[in-house]
Amino acid sequence: MSGNVQLLNDTLAAAKSEGRAALIAYLPAGFPTVTGGIAAVKAALDGGADVVEVGLPHSDPVLDGPVIQTADDIALRGGVKIADVMRTVREAHEATGKPILVMTYWNPIDRYGVERFTAELAEAGGAGCILPDLPVQESALWREHADKHGLATVFVVAPSSRDERLAEITAAGSGFVYAASLMGVTGTRESVGAQAEDLVRRTRSTTDTPVCVGLGVSNAAQAAEVARFADGVIVGSAFVKRMLDAPDDAAGLEDVRTLAADLARGVRGQA
Repeated sequence: MSGNVQLLNDTLAAAKSEGRAALIAYLPAGFPTVTGGIAAVKAALDGGADVVEVGLPHSDPVLDGPVIQTADDIALRGGVKIADVMRTVREAHEATGKPILVMTYWNPIDRYGVERFTAELAEAGGAGCILPDLPVQESALWREHADKHGLATVFVVAPSSRDERLAEITAAGSGFVYAASLMGVTGTRESVGAQAEDLVRRTRSTTDTPVCVGLGVSNAAQAAEVARFADGVIVGSAFVKRMLDAPDDAAGLEDVRTLAADLARGVRGQA
């Protein structure tokens, strides 16, 4: 079965045709429970997210800040497995018809088996994978199987990436390029600085693939700011924090839906 890379491409193209950036939400699988995590992904999509990245909880993160680490710890203590991540992708996609990616570090895929992981993700209706710690020069095996199964391979670029390195990364990737707005880990911030706009400009000079910005966006005003120069706005910690701070699961879902609606207005310039 082929994955949904084309659905991802079409979704990003549709947002562009509407003169706006796409809204991409991130939520970890298994948080607060597997069923609760699926409900949260659906809530983000129902609220207005165009795409969702489902995080595969990992014990040794390099990109995730304290908010997402807290959620991952809850999921891991709850016994979340890769099968639960696949279930989250499947049920969210079947319920909404929207593109769902997995964001994961390389170690879990390596241990699980690349062919097994890509085949199961495609069968679940997944659109691709974001791999923040897989070096492009070591990605041939992954890309071979991802291409075979119709999955996007999204790499991360950073303000420190030199122009020649950006060209190497964008030539190997597909779906979109994840532009980290600053050097650091995930988390909400007061502003998403000028570094992000410069990185998008430099990245776009190497590729026609959409460039989406993450790290730091937490409200509609920031989403509108980033949407001026990026093809997509990625929001993760703000969603997770709403769920962590909520008095109960039902309130957390409503907060996720409300935040998605606010951010969706932001990427449309209505903030």
